[in-house]
Amino acid sequence: MKKILLATLLFITPTWATSATAADYQIDVEGMHAAINFRVRHVGISWLTGRFDKFDGTFSYDENDLAASKVSVDIEVGSVNSNHETRDNHILEADYLNVEANPIAHFESTSIDLTGDDTGIIHGNLTLNGVTKPFDLDATFVGQGDDPWGGYRAAFDATATMNPDDFDFKFKYGEVFLSFYVEGVRINEDGSVATH
Repeated sequence: MKKILLATLLFITPTWATSATAADYQIDVEGMHAAINFRVRHVGISWLTGRFDKFDGTFSYDENDLAASKVSVDIEVGSVNSNHETRDNHILEADYLNVEANPIAHFESTSIDLTGDDTGIIHGNLTLNGVTKPFDLDATFVGQGDDPWGGYRAAFDATATMNPDDFDFKFKYGEVFLSFYVEGVRINEDGSVATH
């Protein structure tokens, strides 16, 4: 678990930026001010929902060179949590999430397109189940500012849709709808971050 994609998005426009120079941010997973949730159709009738409990990442942003902004995220696929232990153990198996063979999902951004004053699309590549495919995130800036612990934070929401067939999964639940809620803490020059 090293780096997480998403937070670059919040800075895809100069109105989101607060610094004239490049800065690095770390997703606040220690304080769990971030979440990756999913939902899939259940037997064609209702929804099965869940989340991934373990992930991490960073992003960099330079308002003077938006194209140089980067974002990267790792997700521990085995941390899937659908609030049902028996089902979770089952979907970790080879016919489903295939966690033993491919325990980490990784996203790396390649470019950013603006779609509005506080919205944009992060284009990148997602590696999942040993397969790498282009993958886009539709994101919206939420807010930014100083926190009570001496740090500076920024946050955004993002959504994406994943087709299991694209990543050679055997299960046939249809599309997986992903939601990301991310708060990043700016990394200090000495490599530290202010957390509570």
